[in-house]
Amino acid sequence: MINKVLSKYFIAISFYMGLVASAASHTYFFGVSDVFANPNTQHLEIVHLFTTHDIENAIAENKQIHFSAEHKNYDLYIQQYFEQQFTLEKNRVKIPLSWLGFEITSGRIIAYQESKEQSLLPQTVVKNSILIDTYPKQVNTVNFQGVDIKGKALFGSLTFDYRLKEAIITPIISQ
Repeated sequence: MINKVLSKYFIAISFYMGLVASAASHTYFFGVSDVFANPNTQHLEIVHLFTTHDIENAIAENKQIHFSAEHKNYDLYIQQYFEQQFTLEKNRVKIPLSWLGFEITSGRIIAYQESKEQSLLPQTVVKNSILIDTYPKQVNTVNFQGVDIKGKALFGSLTFDYRLKEAIITPIISQ
């Protein structure tokens, strides 16, 4: 009798753990960053949107620590991670990005950066390896919007994954 009851509990617990595991994990790994050349301030504004627990796992793996929101250096490690994994360069010179902060909403982290440099997007090199080294299936999209040297609208997207961690913003030439 006890074996039957334990067996039923074991099956129920196994079923429940399977549901929890499938809900907690996901098969799609993607993130989005937007780079916007603000015409009023002439600054580049960057907004990143990623899954919070993926960022936390990447930091935990990188630093070989248990990492969660309760960690005493949580904000600092989040900032360092984004600053190390996402950079912009122009003429082989790194464009300084100021960290504005981040917020967590519905399991997503939204991180904000800004450049006080003049916002000339064409030929800007974007380096984006956010989560790519941790999750081989990670795909990141960087949307950009601004103007080219002639003042024409410049917008588009770049895609990054384990094969491509660097790309150049180039104007689309129409024929």
